Amino acid sequence: QAQLVESGGGLVQPGGSLRLSCAASKSNFAFTAMAWYRQAPGKQRELVASIVGGGTTNYADSVKGRFSISRNKAFNSVYLQMNSLKPEDTAVYYCRCVRSGPVEYWGQGIQVTVSP
Repeated sequence: QAQLVESGGGLVQPGGSLRLSCAASKSNFAFTAMAWYRQAPGKQRELVASIVGGGTTNYADSVKGRFSISRNKAFNSVYLQMNSLKPEDTAVYYCRCVRSGPVEYWGQGIQVTVSP
């Protein structure tokens, strides 16, 4: 069973940056759609950013201009560059990838904490 492995989370001060990575455990996978979600304590999971098809991206209003989603050329890794982080960005971040089928995969989640 293929898995998505996330990395890059941690503790950062407000205004700082982090880069999240998510890679498929099987290198021969190629995903058609890739996205990052997040879930803060007591809140529902929300879409943060997505990238599909030829590279069309979509962002939640709360992160536009601060976050950037990208993927590698093999379409089996996705990244989230997070700049100008705010305390309200604190959450567990999940990557979600879809390949033809469709077959959906979720990462295990990684904690991002923005605090002085």
